Amino acid sequence: MRFDFLTFAFGLLMLAGPVAADNYPSRPIRLIVPYPAGGSTDIMARALQEPMAKILGQPLIIDNRGGAAGTTGANEAARADADGYTLLFANNGPISIAPLLQKGVDFDPLKSFAPVSLVSKAPLVLVASEKVPASDVAGLIAYAKAQSKPMLYATAGPGSLGHLSTERFLNQAGLQMVHVPYRGQAPTTLAIFAGEVDILLTTTSDTLNEHIRSGKVKLIGVSSPGASPVAPGAVPIGNVLKGYSVETWFGLLAPAGTPPAIIDKLNAAIKAVLAMPQLRDRFLTYGVEATSSTATELSAIIAAEIPAWRKVIEERNVKAE
Repeated sequence: MRFDFLTFAFGLLMLAGPVAADNYPSRPIRLIVPYPAGGSTDIMARALQEPMAKILGQPLIIDNRGGAAGTTGANEAARADADGYTLLFANNGPISIAPLLQKGVDFDPLKSFAPVSLVSKAPLVLVASEKVPASDVAGLIAYAKAQSKPMLYATAGPGSLGHLSTERFLNQAGLQMVHVPYRGQAPTTLAIFAGEVDILLTTTSDTLNEHIRSGKVKLIGVSSPGASPVAPGAVPIGNVLKGYSVETWFGLLAPAGTPPAIIDKLNAAIKAVLAMPQLRDRFLTYGVEATSSTATELSAIIAAEIPAWRKVIEERNVKAE
């Protein structure tokens, strides 16, 4: 009798999953953004908010949980119930890089989340101060090697994507430069414009593009594997440094254990939203390209880039502070 009862109970549980997924969502969904309001990640999340709510039939509530390079919000999302009502809108930073450098990370980037879909991607642009007499990647490398003292490069902070990406660039180019960390992207743009530093590898912005158009900052290259609509006319760095490719991605993740049927429903909603021409155009103004994916594809991206960033960190002795 005991065996029959357990078998019956297990059968009920198996039936409960699909029923819950069929009714999903039946209440508002919390979307954790692991950065303060007003930043690029937050702006993108809010652009998704209304169209996602229309498709899913329930409000999408943005919950900004900034701190610790994005890991505060990621920690909270990883601990949430795996029912589809708490999601995380994150990028490479807190998922693939911060766990390799930050203390107090309570999640495993490969085991604590169920990826849903990419939302957007963007290359980094390599720019130089107008005082640097180089106009392309090969010329910049040659100029840097000819200097009697190391050049200076800016980043938005130690352990940031720009920091690791620049160290990867220097490693492949056989260069040594002095790292000058700033507090965020905006000060780095001002620094390259003012000539405080020689080069900067960063995501694009309206302000940076203005400086490029004015000639005060030189566009040297782009980190995408091919031409990018985010940086029209920029030549890929990989054309000179074989295999060099870096893209920042933004994506939707759920806590591990979220039912596959719920993941599929969220994935379909993301694809429908990102197919809207007005939203795609809007994302380009943010300096990113709207890009959806399967859950498996996003999992593969995360799994592949973690060892790649670990290698850069170890070879270049990168520290978070």
